[in-house]
This record gives sequence, C-alpha cells and structure tokens, in this order.
Amino acid sequence: MPSIDRLPALPTFPNALPELAQKPQETGSASFGDTFKSFISDVNQMQTTAADKELKFATGQIKDVHEVMAASEEAGLSLSMLIEVRNKLLDGYKELIHIQV
Repeated sequence: MPSIDRLPALPTFPNALPELAQKPQETGSASFGDTFKSFISDVNQMQTTAADKELKFATGQIKDVHEVMAASEEAGLSLSMLIEVRNKLLDGYKELIHIQV
C-alpha cells in the first residue's frame, strides 16, 4: 500500500490546468445572450402560431379544438417560463448591484 509521502504533489492554482486556461472557446458554443434571444424568438413563434390557429378555428378552417387548445397552452406556458427567467435575471442583477466592493 503506498504511503502518503509517495503521492505526487498537486499543482498550485496558477499552473493547475494550463491547457484549459489557454484553450480557445469552441466556435460551436453559443453565448447566454444568443441562447436567450433564441428562446424569446421561439416564444414569439409559439404565440403567433397559437393566434393563427385560434383565428383558423374561429373561421372554421380547423375543426379540432384540441389542437387549438394545445397550441394556446403551449404558448401560454412558454410565455410564463420566459417571464420567470426574466424575473430571476433581474433579481440576480439587483443582487449584483448591491454588492459592495
């Protein structure tokens, strides 16, 4: 069984993982801002689709009320989630503002 003094020493923080510190960011990864913009765009598309299906149902082009209700609920839930994410981001921002350096 190896003794403790035979174990190699751990590197210090500045030299711990130099390959990770110097590794360029992958070109395929999206930033948080891009991801959030995409999410907003998706929510907007769901709202537009739901409104379109409601209009088609009202004019008789769609007969299935379940399809219309599912699209409306999906759009409503995605909007609620977007609002909650926005609220959490604002809470985090307000908390950062109050941090004294």
